[in-house]
Amino acid sequence: MAFTVLVPRDHLEYAEAAIHGHRLVPYEPGQPFTGDAAGAEVLIPPFLSDADLVDRAVELPKLRLVQLLTVGAEAWLGRLPDGVALSTARGAHSAATAEWVLAVLLAGYRELPSFVVDAPHGRWRQRATDGLFGKRVLVVGAGDVGSRVAIRLRACDAGVTMVGRRGGDGVHPVSELPSLLPEHDAVVLIVPLTEETRGMVDAAFLAAMPDGAVLVNAARGPVVHTDALLAELASGRLRAALDVTDPEPLPPEHPLWTVQNVIITPHVAGSVFGLYHRAYRVAAAQIAAVADGRQPDNLVRNGY
Repeated sequence: MAFTVLVPRDHLEYAEAAIHGHRLVPYEPGQPFTGDAAGAEVLIPPFLSDADLVDRAVELPKLRLVQLLTVGAEAWLGRLPDGVALSTARGAHSAATAEWVLAVLLAGYRELPSFVVDAPHGRWRQRATDGLFGKRVLVVGAGDVGSRVAIRLRACDAGVTMVGRRGGDGVHPVSELPSLLPEHDAVVLIVPLTEETRGMVDAAFLAAMPDGAVLVNAARGPVVHTDALLAELASGRLRAALDVTDPEPLPPEHPLWTVQNVIITPHVAGSVFGLYHRAYRVAAAQIAAVADGRQPDNLVRNGY
């Protein structure tokens, strides 16, 4: 079955390179769907979907699939009518995100930011630092990204404990977090933003982490209670590496910028060259599945 697929106008070249056998109709994300666009069966939103786009999408009468270019699906959860599938680009950005997690842990333990600051001043401050090897890392989120993070950490001789929504097959359930947190040197968050995960990292969660532990957030900002994290960072008890924040973008005057023991990047963990090509290859496979009468591999169920 051939579909009419709505593609953001500035993504058309990527879509044409990956999606074959379907009619591609470009659209402007901020404009109403008119003409051929109004009869589309598939919508590909841009990387960031605002509420207005979601509202307009649910009015498309023939819509069968919303195919995301991201893994995060929070803007669309619970908003689509029955019979409209929601699929993510799981796998497209996994390697890049796992690489970011490894990079910030290495940078933090080896104190690379301080050496970078020294360089323009010609300061040769030779000293020993900590290392990632031998550290016990708790990875919260046992999906594709979490699995790739675990591979990279183990290659650095770090111990890895996996936590998933329900557990099983070597993965601990979320319910065991209170007993696991005190036993680990670092916690890596790679979970979707749902009602279950919103605010899961609160003051009690952080208090259970041992002194000097590192929190790495590669999930979504609202998974972490910002004020609670800021209090722990300001006291110097914990450290953090954040690719996402709440609020986001992080305002210039926000106190998170002023604490010394945090690495902040502007939501770029998956942003490496070729990201659109990879995302559209995944999107093409999901669209093909629906066209063949199959469920897409990346179908979102209950927020996951």
